[in-house]
This record gives sequence, C-alpha cells and structure tokens, in this order.
Amino acid sequence: MAINYVCRHCRTFLGSIQRSDITEMQLGLHSLTPAERRDIIAYDSEGEITVKVTCDYCKEALDNNPELSLLASPLQ
Repeated sequence: MAINYVCRHCRTFLGSIQRSDITEMQLGLHSLTPAERRDIIAYDSEGEITVKVTCDYCKEALDNNPELSLLASPLQ
C-alpha cells in the first residue's frame, strides 16, 4: 500500500510513503472531520491512498494573492 501526496491546486506529485504498517494517527489524518476526509483523502481500487495537500509554491501564491482562492482552479 502506498500513500501518495499531491498538490490539490497544481497536481504536482510531492512524495510517497511505501509502508503498509503506518497508521492514520501517525500521519495526522485521524483528526480530520468526515467532510475534510472526503475532500483530502482518496482511495483507489488497488489500496493506494492519495492525500491532497498544498505545495509550497501554491501556498506562497495563495498567500500573496488571496483572491485566487475564490477560483475553482486557481493555479493550473
């Protein structure tokens, strides 16, 4: 099982964890609300997990231009 991290805005692959013994508690995912889980975590049929986060580039762009957060796909 792999846990893949991608940027939710630019879809850049940020990294992967290739351990089957890691828990959601260790990843910090246990504290998400059900709505946040649906928005942030995706599971595929092969058992891989994709976690959508914001990369440093997109975070900086959004911090400097907050109006971009009003757009559906601000940084593509």
